[in-house]
Amino acid sequence: MAENYKQLYRSTTDSMLAGVCGGLGEYAALDPTVVRLLFVLAFFLTGPGILLAYLIMMLIIPPAPVSQ
Repeated sequence: MAENYKQLYRSTTDSMLAGVCGGLGEYAALDPTVVRLLFVLAFFLTGPGILLAYLIMMLIIPPAPVSQ
């Protein structure tokens, strides 16, 4: 039985820095601007740890496949 799973990709269309927030927004069905604001808020609340998490996600999450 095949089930449809959502996969997390970095966005190639809604990208400001590396597409991480755009991809998270698409995955969670949120506006990417909201995700970006949450990252900024988390940076000021938690410090540079969230920046490290963003950089790790930038390296680990693959870019979205190109539709032809």
